[in-house]
Parts: sequence; structure tokens; C-alpha cells
Amino acid sequence: MSDSSTRNHILHRLAEELEHDTKGVQRAISLLDEGNTVPFIARYRKEATGEMDEKKLRQLGERLRYLRDLEERREQIRKVIEEAGALTEELASALDAADSFQVLEDLYLPYRPKRRTRASMAREKGLEPLAEQMLAQRDSCGDPAEIAAAFSPAPDGEELDPSDALSGAADIVIEWIAEDSDIRGKLRKMMENSGVLHTEATGEEDHDSPYGMYADFSQPIRRIPPHRTLAIDRGEREEKLRVRIRVPEDEALRLIERRYLRGDSIWRDHVEDAGQRALRDRLLPAMERGWRRSLTEDAHEHAVQVFGRNLRQLLLQAPLRDRTVVGIDPAFRTGCKVAVVDPTGAVLHTGAIYPHPPQKKWRDAGETLLRLIEEFSVDVIAIGNGTASRETESLAAEIMDDCPHPVHYAVIDEAGASVYSASETAAAELPDLDVSLRGAVSIARRIQDPLAELVKIDPRSLGVGLYQHDVSAARLRDALDQVVESCVNSVGVDVNTASIPLLARVSGLGPSAAEKVVSRRGEIGTFDSRNELLSVPGIGPKTFQQSAGFLRVRGGEQPLDDTWVHPESYDAAHEILDRADLEIQILTEAPERVRRAAAEMDPAELAEEMDRGEPTIRDILAALARPGRDPREDMPAPILRTDILTMQGLQPGQVMLGTVRNVVDFGAFVDIGVERDGLVHISEMSDRYLDSPHEAVAVADVVTVRVQDVDHVRKRISLSMRNLPSEQA
Repeated sequence: MSDSSTRNHILHRLAEELEHDTKGVQRAISLLDEGNTVPFIARYRKEATGEMDEKKLRQLGERLRYLRDLEERREQIRKVIEEAGALTEELASALDAADSFQVLEDLYLPYRPKRRTRASMAREKGLEPLAEQMLAQRDSCGDPAEIAAAFSPAPDGEELDPSDALSGAADIVIEWIAEDSDIRGKLRKMMENSGVLHTEATGEEDHDSPYGMYADFSQPIRRIPPHRTLAIDRGEREEKLRVRIRVPEDEALRLIERRYLRGDSIWRDHVEDAGQRALRDRLLPAMERGWRRSLTEDAHEHAVQVFGRNLRQLLLQAPLRDRTVVGIDPAFRTGCKVAVVDPTGAVLHTGAIYPHPPQKKWRDAGETLLRLIEEFSVDVIAIGNGTASRETESLAAEIMDDCPHPVHYAVIDEAGASVYSASETAAAELPDLDVSLRGAVSIARRIQDPLAELVKIDPRSLGVGLYQHDVSAARLRDALDQVVESCVNSVGVDVNTASIPLLARVSGLGPSAAEKVVSRRGEIGTFDSRNELLSVPGIGPKTFQQSAGFLRVRGGEQPLDDTWVHPESYDAAHEILDRADLEIQILTEAPERVRRAAAEMDPAELAEEMDRGEPTIRDILAALARPGRDPREDMPAPILRTDILTMQGLQPGQVMLGTVRNVVDFGAFVDIGVERDGLVHISEMSDRYLDSPHEAVAVADVVTVRVQDVDHVRKRISLSMRNLPSEQA
């Protein structure tokens, strides 16, 4: 195909797959090719793309790369086959019709350069004509051995025994059958429909061991859930399991026989035997490897999606603003590290308390906490959920009644805190603090602004995934980077307070530009407007265009700088305010008046009168109605407690609130304030059937649950969200 035909083919295929109009897809492709970021296109180029959202834009980008790579590979293969003089019209048509790499590689397989094989050695001996005669099966009489004798001596002078000649010709036929793209495609489909994955233990496996259920296990491959694939793969890597995929071999052999056996020929038995050997030695092992690889890739992709979905919810937890927080990183022997941070996250005090063994300075620790609460007017105690967490929670609960003013505590997921403490980012932010104290600062800041703090940590360390350590590190990193980028740009960033890691995630910036922004901020104190960003070295018009709308300047000279309105649309925003007889200062002085005025305006009429796109006008009205809006305000706030529960105190039937910590394929783990998270199995999430737990809950959701069972021996808690009392459900 010509370049233009290829582009049109890709364009129409993408439009069909995404169920989007061709013009919108074409413009989106152009915007991506021009270097525009997905967040920028999704928010500020809606007219061009037909309001394609961020999810669809990312799908478009991934599929566009795939299809372009597919076309590149198609042309590489075509060129190789053409140069070999083997490109027939039929093969050219098959190459053009191939819609996946697998089909392309099947077509290319007979022409791919190979290492020296039995078939290639047979060709060197001049046996390919004999193989062609054997496969054609036109001879109804005669002796195959006599026919084979005509092929001795070989071109290299070697004397060939007729049986050796027949064996060599059969090797060539085996290769032809094994490389038949039609047979491979049909066998692959058969394995999909009828293949059964079977596992068995390599030794004695206790039923309660991680691989106990797989000691003798079978399931059709089309029904194996991703988490099971990952578990089986891990068991095989650890040499605990043997794994096979089995298919009905008789049916598979009939496929080959229907294609290759022709009537009553002297060669029939030879071709039949070659088909059996091709199936047993080449095709079935290749199909099994391919399907195992496909199952694993699909499971990895699913795990990445689960991790990404959970990470998004974790990052978008509601911030607890305007609170002074004591962060406690609990431990036994080395003591609990303590940090007090003010509402901006600035560190006011650090130290350590030793309430637990071996020191057992319980009273001193309580008095220290009370003194800090009074001295710094602390509002909340944030306790990491690691070692000694529940014991430290007991200390916090005990001092609640003695606090000089109302104080609450919360148990915070501390995953990744130790990684942050030892990072270059932590060293740059907290250079005067010991590594052990930085974790307490991170825990305190996490409850104030989860996104701003968690963005500093490698997302793979945050523990909200499914077998995340088993999946491709590169694929996981790329996917999670997209999630972090999406979250940061959906919230917006205060350019005068944001850290380098947070700024680095802003559309169009990156680490280098973020460092320069912070450096310039250090020189001038604060940015008074978005336009001042153009004074930062390295931030030119393109970078400014991509980033400005996602950066906030609070209390600056231009009120629109604290809204989602992009500087390129400031004139439209001013015109809208003029039509409502409102001054720009009203945004900060009396936002309710702007909200009422915006609600009374018709976006469609305004767009027509102002000769602007309706989506942009809608967005401007929404931004004017809620300047400085943080979408996380709509998320559930963290649960703050003043008393403590224990696992021993739990009783079946108890109903309580909990926070969803992780969502996996089979259910959700919920923190109900005791030493272990409880599991709500997917079957206990709803009275209706759920395909996925994500239909019912998300990470950081606050949910009402009922205790079903408490297993003190295995330290497991079973919870339910079904059939709750109506006033609590």
C-alpha cells in the first residue's frame, strides 16, 4: 500500500475501533504527532477531537503506535520475501489482510532465515523435489524406495540410502506442514476454544499452601481469570508446579489430514506420519508456548489496569486541609519517630518516643504527645500502618480524653514511606533530617494532601496492585506514570507551593523544567501570574501552552490564573463576564454571584454569538462558577477516630465503617480499625452479580461492612456489604 493508503487504512480502523468520527480521530492524531500532551488535548482541544476524553485519547495513542509498528513490520516482511523472489499475488494479498503481528509472523515463517535444521540439510542433499512429489501424492502405484533411489548420489557426492532419502524428504514435508499459516491459525483457534490448562505439583503441596489448589488442577484456557494465570506462572517459576495446555489431538490431526491427505497414493502413509510428527514435535509445542505467552501478557495487562485503577483512587483521596498534623512512624525496638507539620506541610518538630518494648516508656510517650498537641495546636495524629501500628494506635486513643482541645487520629497506609525516606527527593526536601525521621514527615503530609506526597514515590511501592512484582517492570512503570500524570493534571498544581516531583508531572513540563520553575521561584519569592512562567529559562511558548492551564497562581494579579480557564481563552472569559455585567475581581470577592450568572447562561447561544466552540464555552462557564475547584473535594474524607478496636473484640454481625485499602479480582481489603484488613469477597459486595469488584468499590472509599467471621488462628476477617440494616447501608 502507498503511504497515503496506509494512513487512511489506519485512520478508518481507529475510527471504527474507537466508535468516533473520522475527522475527530484525524485531528487527534495530528495533535499527538505535533507533540501535544494527552491532558492538554483532552481539556483544551475538545472542538478539534470531537470531545475525545483522556481515556479514549490514550487508547488512540496506544493503538496508533501498534498499527504503525504493524505496518512497518508488514513492509519489512514484504521486502524480504520480494527480494527472495517468492512474493506471489496470493501471498501479497494475505500480507495486506493480516491484522495482527501473529498472522504476519505466521505468513513470514517459511521465509524467515533459519539455523541449520534437518529440513535444510535435506534440501542441501537435493531432496526438495522428492518432498514435493511426496506431498503432491499423485502416484497411485510404484515403490517409494525405488523413486527415492533416483536421488542418490546427493549434489555433494554423498551416497544416499533410499530410506535416508525418504526420511530427509519427510523432514522437509514436516517443516512445510509446521509452517503452514492456515494450519497454525486454525490450531490456535482450536486451542482457544478447546484447550485445557492443567497443573500438577512437582512435590507434596499442602492444601493451605499458596499453590495447594493447583496440585492437580484443570481449567479451559478461555475461562482462566488473570489472577490465576499470574499465580500459576509464579508457581512454575518457583518450580512448585508443572504446567501444560492440552487439546484434543485427534481433532487437531484431522485438521492436518483434511488439508494434506489426497486419495489413495503410495505416499499417503509418509504424509500422514509427517503430519503426526509436525503436530507432536512442532505445532503443539509452538501453540502451547504462544498461548502461555498470550495468557501471561493478558494477565499482566489486566494486573497493570487493576494497579492503575487502584492507584488513581489512592492519589485522588480527599485532602485534609488546614490541619496541623503529628505524623508517627511506629516501631518497637528503635522507637516511634514523630514529626509535627503545619497546614502547609512545613516541619515544626521531630523526635522519637519509646512506648513499646524493650523501653516501655508508655507514660512518657503519652505526655510527649500531649505536650506537642498543646504546643503546636495539633488537630490530627496520623499513624503509619506498619509494625507496632495498633499498639501505637492504643496510645493515641488513650490520650484523647486528656487533649487540651478536640483531636482525632487516623491510621495511614505507609507503603513506600521508607522508599521515600531514602530517596534523593527526600534528601533535597529534608536535608537536615535523619532518614528515620523523614518517614514520619511523609506520613503526616499524606493525610494533608495525598497526591502531593505520594507523587514523590515510585508508584510500584504503594502496594495497591495485583501481583505487581510479577508483571513487566517497563509496562507497569509506563502505565502508572500515565495514571500519575492524569491525576496531577485533573487536580491542578499550585505553582508557588508544589514540589519538583509534583511539577514534573504537569502537562508539558517534566523534571528539568520543574527544577527550573522551583529555582526561579526561589529567586523571585512567588509567581504573581501564569505569564511570569515565560521568564523561566527553557519555558517557551509551546511548553507554556501545554502547562499553563494546569498551573494555579492563588491570590495573584489575575484571578483567572486560579481557574481552569487557559490563558488563550482569557478574552472569552472576560467577554462572558462583561455580558453578565461582572468585574473580574468578583471571582474572588463574591464567587456566588458568578455562579448564579453562569448558571443562567446558555452555552450554545454564547458559543454561536461569540463564534467559539461550545465545549470551550461550557468549560469556561464551569471554571468561572467554581474557581479554584479541587475535584478531590467530591471524594470521601479519611475516617478519623478517637477510640480503638481490636480483633479480639470483633463479633460476627457487627456493622462498622471501613476504608478500602486495595481492590483485586476476587474482592476488596477493608481497614476497619483493627490490626488486620478484612476481606469483602466479590460475592459479598452486592445482591446483584458483579463481573468485577471495581463495579462496587474503589480504593479509599469509605464503606459500611458487617463482620461475618473472625479467624483468630489464621488472623483473617471476613466482611460483607450485603443485607445491611437500611439505616446503615
